[in-house]
Order: sequence, then C-alpha cells, then structure tokens
Amino acid sequence: MKKKLLIGFGILVVLIVAFMIYANNRNRTLSPPGLTNATGKGMEVSVNYSRPSVRNRMIFGEVEEEALQPYGVYWRLGANEPTLLEVSESFTFGEKKITAGKYVIYAFPRKGEMEIILNSDLRFWGYTEPDYEQDLATVVVPLSRNEHVEQFTIDAVEIKNGVNLVFTWGNFKWELPIERQ
Repeated sequence: MKKKLLIGFGILVVLIVAFMIYANNRNRTLSPPGLTNATGKGMEVSVNYSRPSVRNRMIFGEVEEEALQPYGVYWRLGANEPTLLEVSESFTFGEKKITAGKYVIYAFPRKGEMEIILNSDLRFWGYTEPDYEQDLATVVVPLSRNEHVEQFTIDAVEIKNGVNLVFTWGNFKWELPIERQ
C-alpha cells in the first residue's frame, strides 16, 4: 500500500513539475526577454525586461474598456518579471539623486501620461507588487502617439547628460531621461 502511494505521489510531482516548465516556457514565448543598454557621459545604463505583444488588444484604457493595462493600476513595465534598471554611476531620476546600482522600475499608466517609479525591492517576482515603502523616486512623463509597435520595446539612447530610455508599445511612446550627476 505504501509503495502504491509513493508511486502515485511521485507521478503527481512529475506532472506538476512538467506543467510548471511548460507554463514558464509558454509565458516566455509570448513575452520574450528584452535587454537594452547604452553608455552616456561615461555612465552605463542597462534595462532587463520582458516584451509582451499587443495581439489586437487595447493596451491602455479604462477597466470598463477591458484594457490590457488599465489606468491607475500597477504595471511592471513589461511582463513575467519586474523590469530591472542597472546604472553604473550616480544619476538623477526626475529631480532625485540616486546612487549607482540595480533597481526595479514600474509604472502606473494614466490618461495621457505615465507615472514611473524607481524601487529598491529586488526580491519580488511576477505580478507581485513591490514593497512601496522601498520606492525611491517618481517621475511623471507624457504619453505621445507613435507608429504601431507590436512588441513592448525599451531603447536606450545616448543623450548629452546620460541616457534616455524610450518606451514604445502599441501606438504609444514615452521617454525617461537617466542623467549622470
């Protein structure tokens, strides 16, 4: 009897592990990893993120409109895992001075603008929201219209004082300057 229970339990564990591997691979296929980096004014900036696709869905909008990312709702700036920002030198995020290091950036989309938050909580994964007590700085940037971009993309572009992060997805574009102190 014990042997049958152990075999049954073993089969169940194998099935669960196989499903988890399948689900993880499927998510990564639908939203593959992305990496962008640039150097500006001697400061290296890299962003590690995931790239969801529009796939004929409304990206930003009201909950009632069944938007993929409703206004005012936490968004990890990608999919699967939190978006990680790594900066090699001290920098400014909005008006706040930040030391070099690795951080999480996330957002709250709003009509016509994007509120982007820098957070030091590197321990969370997936859709789990960060510890808001570890928010370091917030920047609100305007959303502008853009040519359609199917997959969420972050480009890092060198500017005079550092690196500009350019976010595009669907018909939207927004920019976040990361300037060296």
